[in-house]
Amino acid sequence: MTAILEARGLGKRYGRRQALDDCTLSVPAGRVVGLVGPNGAGKSTLLQLACGLITPTSGTIEVLGGRPASGPAQLAKVGFVAQDTPTYTGLSIADHLRLGARLNPAWDEKLAQGRIQDLGLDPAQRVGKLSGGQRAQVALTLAVAKRPELLILDEPVAALDPLARREFLQGLMEYVAEHGTTVILSSHLVSDLERVCDHLVSLVASRVQIAGDVDDLLGTHFRLTTARRDAEDLPDGMRVLTATHTERQSTFIVRAAAPVHDPAWVLEPLDLEDLVLTYMADGRARPAGRSALEAQR
Repeated sequence: MTAILEARGLGKRYGRRQALDDCTLSVPAGRVVGLVGPNGAGKSTLLQLACGLITPTSGTIEVLGGRPASGPAQLAKVGFVAQDTPTYTGLSIADHLRLGARLNPAWDEKLAQGRIQDLGLDPAQRVGKLSGGQRAQVALTLAVAKRPELLILDEPVAALDPLARREFLQGLMEYVAEHGTTVILSSHLVSDLERVCDHLVSLVASRVQIAGDVDDLLGTHFRLTTARRDAEDLPDGMRVLTATHTERQSTFIVRAAAPVHDPAWVLEPLDLEDLVLTYMADGRARPAGRSALEAQR
């Protein structure tokens, strides 16, 4: 499996604050990757390191086999849309496309013009007069028209209404389906990720808690409900992530290589939101300096 992003012991510190700590991660090519985690988990820091906007304090990161932002050829391979979908409010849409064409040697003018036309936007319109959803679409157009091998999106739909989010994600998936670009999408909205992502990375407390293809993760995590019992009484090979008990009943979230059936309990699969929230809670409860990935080894 070809990795498009490789991080080894990656860390970033701002003064006394550790924004990212000992991040070891491999992102496979050809995936739409959902990057999730609570505020302050290090998501934006990781994405900015991948773009070369900032440099690591410790460890290494490679994107597409090279150091981020190491030169024009490397910069041309990566498209980036930041959380505030930055655009120049005083410039028209057409001005933005002309700027994109001048700055990007692999610029696809037909793609850029086609997206603007399909969105029903007037190229002469100043971007400052557009809605938030329309500005996000212009920013996405600028990112994809440079024809990157990796497209990085840092919560680009966070401030959009539900309809604008759906339209943005629909446009993204149409582009991915046609061009096969690898995407890393950071978002708090698990429902959006569930609709578009096939690979998941969870960051909690500045560390990677879990990473893998969504189908594999959902196929190995279960909710187990049984008569009251201790976690130690469960079969070997079941790793307990959370446990809750009433006087007569116990409920566990477990990870296992395959479903283990027993007439004494009810075993149900998790949905993506339950999976994400479980690892967020597990990461916050875990002692500092130890990730869920390390606990599995």
